[in-house]
Amino acid sequence: MEMKDIMNLFQGVSTLLSSGPAVLFTRIGLMLLGMLLVYLGKKGVLEPLLMIPLGIGMAAINAGILFMPNGSMGNLFLDPLVSKPDDLINILQINFLQPIYTYTFSNGLIACFVFMGIGVLLDVSFLIARPYLSMFLALCAELGTFLTVPIAMALGLNIKDAASIAMVGGADGPMVLFTSLALSKELFVPITVVAYLYLGLTYGGYPYLIKLLVPKRIRGIAHEPRKNVKKVTAGQKLAFSVVACTVLCLLFPVAAPLFLSLFVGVAIRESGLTHLIDFIGGPLLYGSTFFLGLLLGVLCDAHLLLDPKILLLLVLGIVSLLLSAIGGLIGGYIMYFITRGKFNPVVGIAGVSCVPTTAKVAQKSVSAVNPKALILPEAIGANISGVITTAIIAGIYITIIPMFFK
Repeated sequence: MEMKDIMNLFQGVSTLLSSGPAVLFTRIGLMLLGMLLVYLGKKGVLEPLLMIPLGIGMAAINAGILFMPNGSMGNLFLDPLVSKPDDLINILQINFLQPIYTYTFSNGLIACFVFMGIGVLLDVSFLIARPYLSMFLALCAELGTFLTVPIAMALGLNIKDAASIAMVGGADGPMVLFTSLALSKELFVPITVVAYLYLGLTYGGYPYLIKLLVPKRIRGIAHEPRKNVKKVTAGQKLAFSVVACTVLCLLFPVAAPLFLSLFVGVAIRESGLTHLIDFIGGPLLYGSTFFLGLLLGVLCDAHLLLDPKILLLLVLGIVSLLLSAIGGLIGGYIMYFITRGKFNPVVGIAGVSCVPTTAKVAQKSVSAVNPKALILPEAIGANISGVITTAIIAGIYITIIPMFFK
């Protein structure tokens, strides 16, 4: 057997060696990065439910490139850029993840499924108990989603792409996917990949930011227990979910699928529909998250990610997340001064809407200094409010930007 025949037999290796240096090293780097993400997911450093399928998908897509019948290089996983109906019908029958991508990912449905699952897990009583505090901290923690837009535009992105990458600051993956699909279809794949890769920063990086910006003596502040606190009933929480869903859908119809998905999850939770709670909070949420991670990994093709804009997106994603965290802590400090030192400013970082990660990060950072300090109720309230405010901002961007910028 000649060397040419051997190379045709192992086409993954053949396409690797036939690629230019940039593609060659990018493919190898992404294979190694995928393996690293699986390892970090297994160790619990990053979210395993998302990072393990994402990492193995990333490694597989960059290894499994072959020569297509027309002589070009491609894969048998999926093609995110196919648009012609005839080509799409053919590729649906060939590429094994193409139907899942076409029918759930590229239209934002999978984001809605994840949001519905998140809704089932949310206890909105923390938000209802202190709505003004929660909303204030959540708005402060949207600093990155606002400030990154002019920064991105100054660096050369158009306003639609700038708004899409700015949504990374909300630390809410489904929201980034939904927004970029509406505003930035050509870049929605790398923007979404950047968003989910960086979600690990909220767990791994935010504790260091808290230590840097909040002195130890302030981090240990314990909140005084509230007196005469009325218990929020399931009926009140159900009424809140219905009213909030209706009002937000009325104000921002373009984001109505997200609002419906979130609040129908909350409504089902508070209605006590056990079988639906088990299904939405179990198979639907975990299955959607798994396929979301797997598809994101498979979309990390070296050719796709070698776009010159990708490095800029990587930088802007970090900037957006850092600004949102700093904004949240600024909000926490404002409450600290208003209450004359009785409010722990670390709570502010929970306004970044990565549920429930940032709330847990806040409590863990405080407990490391003062094990008796409990800030989790306020942190959860800000966290849940962050989900809602991020969805509202997504609705504003999707509504206003196309209206004024064609």
